Amino acid sequence: MKRADKKTTARVLGAADIHKQLERCCREILKERNGAGELVLIGIRTRGIHLARRLSAIAKKLTGREIPVGEMDITLYRDDLNTLLPDGKVDNTRIPFDIANKTIILVDDVLHTGRTVRAAVDHLIDFGRPKAIHLAVLIDRGGRELPVAADYVGKKIALPSGGEVKVKLKEVDKVDEVVVSKSSG
Repeated sequence: MKRADKKTTARVLGAADIHKQLERCCREILKERNGAGELVLIGIRTRGIHLARRLSAIAKKLTGREIPVGEMDITLYRDDLNTLLPDGKVDNTRIPFDIANKTIILVDDVLHTGRTVRAAVDHLIDFGRPKAIHLAVLIDRGGRELPVAADYVGKKIALPSGGEVKVKLKEVDKVDEVVVSKSSG
């Protein structure tokens, strides 16, 4: 008789930890990019948008200058579109500024296989030719299927393929926390 898998769950970041990691990433971005100059932030739907807005607010506190924020829905650019569309919701991408010759910080909650980032870059190129595209993620959980790496990472978490990361943000989930689940058994 086969034993059922049990999931163990652990909270790895709380609200204060998330803010601390975002503030650290923002400081790194501003230092490496010489201030907010030609920077723009583009958050990937759903939670990346809220993280990008938070980064912009932190930058404003640190520099007095708000970094423009756009939001991106990459659903139509995913390579697994056929499995998503029956239940998926297609939203509009909103980038209310020209990205030509701008340094874009693409923001997402979790980096795993790299497929979401690949789709986002494909989508961005349809809007123009940026000077550079860099990636900021709250969680890098490993497990890449494509050659993608984040430039700015809040926290790295090594999880087996059956593991799961859930980023919860108050704007969507009414709470700020990062929870990981691992199968055991």
